[in-house]
Amino acid sequence: MTIYLHQNDLPDDLALGPVVAVDTEAMGLRNRRDRLCLAQLSEGNGDAHLVQFSDRQFQAPNLVKLLADPDRLKLFHYARFDVAILKAYLGVEVAPLYCTKIASRLVRTYTDRHGLKVLCQELIGVDISKQQQSSDWGAETLSDAQQAYAASDVLYLHRIKEVLDTMLEREGRRELAQACFDFLPTRVALDMLDWEDTDIFAHA
Repeated sequence: MTIYLHQNDLPDDLALGPVVAVDTEAMGLRNRRDRLCLAQLSEGNGDAHLVQFSDRQFQAPNLVKLLADPDRLKLFHYARFDVAILKAYLGVEVAPLYCTKIASRLVRTYTDRHGLKVLCQELIGVDISKQQQSSDWGAETLSDAQQAYAASDVLYLHRIKEVLDTMLEREGRRELAQACFDFLPTRVALDMLDWEDTDIFAHA
């Protein structure tokens, strides 16, 4: 595994593949309060590219171009949070996308455990550490442990997707999953307009 740390944007000459795993780290879980600190990306080749937002300008034209590229699938775990904070700080509409957490909920109905650590253990036999999850991502210098943790959030998503795709096909839920992925930008828009905790489809 090689981790590349970039400041404020991806380099101009970086070429990533047609499916890119993406994750973010922030100061907290409320994007109107807690700023975006880091974006992580991997094309599934064992390398991770980390973009640290250290000047709070949040321009990142190369990253925005990649995230909005209609010919490149963006692969997330719990896309609802990441897509929202990327839209809030970079102004980008991320699409098309795939969410391993949604896929897991659709096919792993035998459990209520759908976190990334559990998926790594069960589906691909990899044990990842979550020790740095609640660390200070706004620090000027990220520790080696923070960088390794951030990288682990994107390094295994391609392999997890392969397993989940097989399960979705087996259970006849591939089209349903795609409909959920297609709806995610709308779900994010509702979240950002304060319908985050309201089910607008509910009867009451």
